[in-house]
Amino acid sequence: MPQTIVVFFQETDGSIPTLDWLRILPQKAQDKCTVKIERLAALGHELRRPEADYLRDKIYELRIGLWGVNYRILYFFYGDCTAILSHGIVKEGQVPPKEIDKAIDRRIRFESDPEMYTYQRKS
Repeated sequence: MPQTIVVFFQETDGSIPTLDWLRILPQKAQDKCTVKIERLAALGHELRRPEADYLRDKIYELRIGLWGVNYRILYFFYGDCTAILSHGIVKEGQVPPKEIDKAIDRRIRFESDPEMYTYQRKS
């Protein structure tokens, strides 16, 4: 199984929702989220519960728990080997439908112009 390329969704204003969200989390939570992102890169479509789950409309969630707090990173696949990280949330109960809708909107925009919505790390 080939390694999955993990890409951060970038808005047209240059913001990167997942990275912006990660930066405000406690360091331990950032570390656990990073490990899950690495697991997604290693396993891609094969990643399953309890680490990941399918929500709806081609949107998935990375599931991270720490000290009773539920962190989620919503993502979708583009092609066979690319996972696009839409954004992250802290949640109680189910993932709110408006958050899934936001990821769906980002998926549709990404599919229309992948280059425009792909974060390119500057060296």
